[in-house]
Amino acid sequence: MMSKIKDLEETIKYKFNSKDLLIKSLTHKSYDENTNNEKLEFLGDRVLGLVISKNLLIKYPDEKEGIIDKKYANLVNKKKCAEIANTLNLKKYMLLGSNYKKNDLKNEKISGDCLEALIGAIFVDSSLKSAEKFILSHWESSLKKSYLTIVDPKTKLQEYSLKKFKKLPTYTLLKTSGPHHKPIFKVTAKTPNSKKIVATGSSKKEAQQNAAKKLLEDLNL
Repeated sequence: MMSKIKDLEETIKYKFNSKDLLIKSLTHKSYDENTNNEKLEFLGDRVLGLVISKNLLIKYPDEKEGIIDKKYANLVNKKKCAEIANTLNLKKYMLLGSNYKKNDLKNEKISGDCLEALIGAIFVDSSLKSAEKFILSHWESSLKKSYLTIVDPKTKLQEYSLKKFKKLPTYTLLKTSGPHHKPIFKVTAKTPNSKKIVATGSSKKEAQQNAAKKLLEDLNL
């Protein structure tokens, strides 16, 4: 494990004072129910949000809050975290329980959570400055591209529904299936003039986004 730790530290360009803290950030609850990365992930999510928010405000001092919020949503989410985790090959270092098959390493939530835990661990091990340095080194290109605001399907559907009907789209959770560690959420999306569109996702939010995307296509928007 120590050789892997050294390899990871070289990859992330940060040397931990506490190797135990680094190991904890890589430990999924399926591997150790009591000592795992859940709290570090909780912390890392907040540190990431703070750093990205600060840098967006510096980069766009005259931009409206609503636009900043959309840029933020595109930069701070599980998909983006999983994308960066993959560039670091973080799954190679994760400690997972035996019930997690290799396919589960492709799960965006697992790798995204681990990256946030790593950010939290760097913050605890050193400082906000060190965590910010790590974050900016991996989010730099995305921040540079953030002048292009990509509106996600759920937001686009909401704007359409409010403008046309002065009502929000409705989302209904139909059921949750699959194992506890890899659930599948099935939801419907509907606007006042549409039929119900069904979609699934690995989280309720992802399922709603997928349903919104399908409904926009059905409405030719």
